[in-house]
Amino acid sequence: MDAAAATVSPARVRQCPDPATSGGPGASTEEARGLSADERAAWLGLLAVVELLPGVLDSQLRRELDLTHFDYHVLTTLAEAAEQGLPMTLLAHHTNASLTRLSHSVTRMEDRRLVERTPSPVDRRVTTARLTSTGRDAVLGATPGHVDIVRRHVLDALTPSQVTQLRCIGEALRQRLGRARHGHPLHDGSHRGSRRPNDPATSLHRPLP
Repeated sequence: MDAAAATVSPARVRQCPDPATSGGPGASTEEARGLSADERAAWLGLLAVVELLPGVLDSQLRRELDLTHFDYHVLTTLAEAAEQGLPMTLLAHHTNASLTRLSHSVTRMEDRRLVERTPSPVDRRVTTARLTSTGRDAVLGATPGHVDIVRRHVLDALTPSQVTQLRCIGEALRQRLGRARHGHPLHDGSHRGSRRPNDPATSLHRPLP
């Protein structure tokens, strides 16, 4: 979660229904079949959002920070970790990224002194990434514009009920994709909705301080 979620009150967040007991079509173990008209429309709509949204998010951040939205996500995740930083493996976990992608991003930002990496004093095999003061200033400076982009292009287009639906849909898809990424079977509908502490698809992040 990036800084756009910093103003959300956790006490007011509605609970999503458990996909394992919701009775939706995704819980079925039927063999693969063609898409219905509604399913095709939903899928094509999701594809359009996946293609359009990154460019919208990147434009403001490239203009203000010369960074991508993924770079910004890394910075805000490190900001939440405060002074102790995060091991690179855990940072990859929180940002749902491969270590290779994360390493490229951190290297670019390290060159700009936004991030620093140091070996762990406890285990020299572990590399810890930390946000520098320059990096924190960059995040704080770009966050108001980023939140405005998120509101104008996403949240303001939805009703409060649709925002809740969007969050629940996102949670269900993150869980499913997280399991697929880590080699967990997807055919058993009874697994839907289960949460594992080490599943990046279900990790929780605190708001920016």
